[in-house]
Amino acid sequence: MKIGKVPENILKRSVFKQIHTKRSEVILGAGVGEDCAAVKLAEDEIFVMSTDPITGTAKDIGTLAIQITINDLASSGAEPVGVLLTILLPEKIAESDLKKMMAQVEEACAEANVQIMGGHTEVTGAVNQPILTVCGVGKVKDGHLISTAGARAGMDILATKWIGIEGTAILAKEKERELRTRFSASFVETAKRLDTHISVLAEAKVAVLSGVSAMHDVTEGGIFGALWEMAEASGVGLEIELKRIPIRQETVEVCEFFGVNPYQLISSGCMLMAAVDGNLLVKELRQAGIPATIIGKATEGKDRILLNEGERRFLEPPKTDELYKVL
Repeated sequence: MKIGKVPENILKRSVFKQIHTKRSEVILGAGVGEDCAAVKLAEDEIFVMSTDPITGTAKDIGTLAIQITINDLASSGAEPVGVLLTILLPEKIAESDLKKMMAQVEEACAEANVQIMGGHTEVTGAVNQPILTVCGVGKVKDGHLISTAGARAGMDILATKWIGIEGTAILAKEKERELRTRFSASFVETAKRLDTHISVLAEAKVAVLSGVSAMHDVTEGGIFGALWEMAEASGVGLEIELKRIPIRQETVEVCEFFGVNPYQLISSGCMLMAAVDGNLLVKELRQAGIPATIIGKATEGKDRILLNEGERRFLEPPKTDELYKVL
């Protein structure tokens, strides 16, 4: 396609025609020439927004972009309502690729009952692969907003599902040929399908009803980065048992193959939580079919300590995600 705004006929045919999910709160949505979207909320509701670009991979970018943004909204306790998209495309892309991307976006939105409210689509020489940035819009009742900063000394720290599943799936898809030189086809396929666990919407809903105090979606920088960010935002210390952090064997094997640290690998699908009664929250999550593990406690002071079979070391501020060492 030619550099510049995507032509109106392509926009209508390959973008707007893929949008089907609607929400009653959205009173002005996507359309030719529309620069804004509008959402009507009740007096006792809070408007919540989040934005994220997908730059690390072009595989299944539409699905991933929506899931990541919905996860951010869910971590605040909000119900996702809609998204605004900025799609930047390289010249070499075909209209069929744009249509496929939008079909992925709409499928992910329909699954979460989220409306595509608008955005911008452009072909530019500034990128060499598709870049999809999503601005998410959600709502939460007044008094029920959850933040990363809600952890207090003495609270249990929990992790849901497993760390590294997003990074493992990306590596399995982007580097499938290399992985097949060591691992079986079935192993690689299982690793690729780990991205089916990336949504944290279900655990967020359970946690909000169970009195969670803080939530943080584990994304770039991995679990180590997320732990630091929650502690820093909350002004607390941490004592975390390294061996209690849940991790799948596929992630261990893939990370060993590429020589990367799974604890610093992008980990959407794992939600970090703080709660007064972690055992109760774990029970509620498991009853809903969501694996969850208490991995440590928040403490007084600012020391963030990792415990590993008697060894104590300090957690460091977030570093560049391990994914970029491979990609």
